[in-house]
Amino acid sequence: MAKVLAFDVYGTLIDTHGVVSELEQRLGALGKAELAPEFSRRWRDKQLEYSFRRGLMGAYEPFVRCTEEALVFTDRALRAGLSDTDRDHLMQIYAELPAFPEAEGALASLGEAGVTCVAFSNGTAAAVEGLLEQAGIRGYFADVVSVDEVKRFKPDPAVYAHLRHRLESEPGDTWLISSNAFDVIGARHAGLHAAWVRRSPEAPFDPWGIEPDLTVTDLDALAERLG
Repeated sequence: MAKVLAFDVYGTLIDTHGVVSELEQRLGALGKAELAPEFSRRWRDKQLEYSFRRGLMGAYEPFVRCTEEALVFTDRALRAGLSDTDRDHLMQIYAELPAFPEAEGALASLGEAGVTCVAFSNGTAAAVEGLLEQAGIRGYFADVVSVDEVKRFKPDPAVYAHLRHRLESEPGDTWLISSNAFDVIGARHAGLHAAWVRRSPEAPFDPWGIEPDLTVTDLDALAERLG
């Protein structure tokens, strides 16, 4: 079959730090606007940590639960003092995060080149569908594949096997596209090809002896190489 590109969503297509401006407003009302960038970074890091821990424990919960628990933890760790209303609002904002500026154009180019694209996420199918729709890029994807269907989280090998099963594809025909090094390593370990979207030139790749097949700076560069 033809090559299929399976795009990670959070951090790859969707800018998880798009919440910073809202954090600045909410924290600004508490006189702590300067905490916003650090709050956003810690929230994202803890969200992923909680998914890893739940995976190891065999205690799966939908990704939104990890996100909410990470928000509460970060609020406590930074002593930010957010109210329940603030946290509820921030969770709603997280469901409406923007796509990276180049995402739509790159996806359009890939589609014109005849490349099949799917979204492949730790989020539930419903959450991802809504996120991609409001970001204006849902129409570029042939399908949405969620780890929720197997109740595991990336980088569990079972989720990459599930992706191949859903796509009815061979590992050599399937590319994982992600800005998350752990996801790239997980996909390569499972026998898939993988491209790392290295959005920050300072970002190091994990020294595990498993390298991406391709490293690009953004999705435009990806479309040029794989389109």
